[in-house]
Amino acid sequence: MSDNINFKDLWAKQTTIVPNPENLIVEIKKMKQSNLRKLVLTNLLLIATSIFIILIWIYYQPQLLTTKIGIILTIIAMVIFLFAYNKSYSLFKSHMNSQSNSDYLKDLLAIKAKQNFMEKTMLNLYFILLSLGIGLYMYEYTSRMKPFWGIVTYGITFIWILINWFYLRPKQIKKQKTKLDAIISKFETVNDQLNA
Repeated sequence: MSDNINFKDLWAKQTTIVPNPENLIVEIKKMKQSNLRKLVLTNLLLIATSIFIILIWIYYQPQLLTTKIGIILTIIAMVIFLFAYNKSYSLFKSHMNSQSNSDYLKDLLAIKAKQNFMEKTMLNLYFILLSLGIGLYMYEYTSRMKPFWGIVTYGITFIWILINWFYLRPKQIKKQKTKLDAIISKFETVNDQLNA
């Protein structure tokens, strides 16, 4: 019995499973439908929240300028985010009408670049404006509280913002990236096999 094993020969002899292109297109359609549902839900929630904030402004008539600036910053954050988010979906939608596998791969890579822009630039801008807006909005009402309760209120709000920023946001970004990277990897495998 020989202890000499040739790993190169073993590696070369292994069979690789090539993903079925039709199944990949089905995966893309599922991802597209999932993104559409998220888009509709996000639009509904942020529009409803903006209307609610405007109604609070009208009903409670804040006195301080900081409160009004806070409300405006919060609404601007939501409008900017919705504009960019809706625009990124329209790019996703238009890219999915390709015919060849290499076109699908190019389009998916373009979508990944747009998704990176949304995650890094637009989401950061949204969180910064939203945090500033909430902080300014709360000032008028926390200034009427006893200092201890004002600090507790700001503390709880700050902790919630940190949880969103450092835990929930990265978790969601990683989940979306993993899905898209898996599909891109499968398309790259199919293209490599077809071009070999």
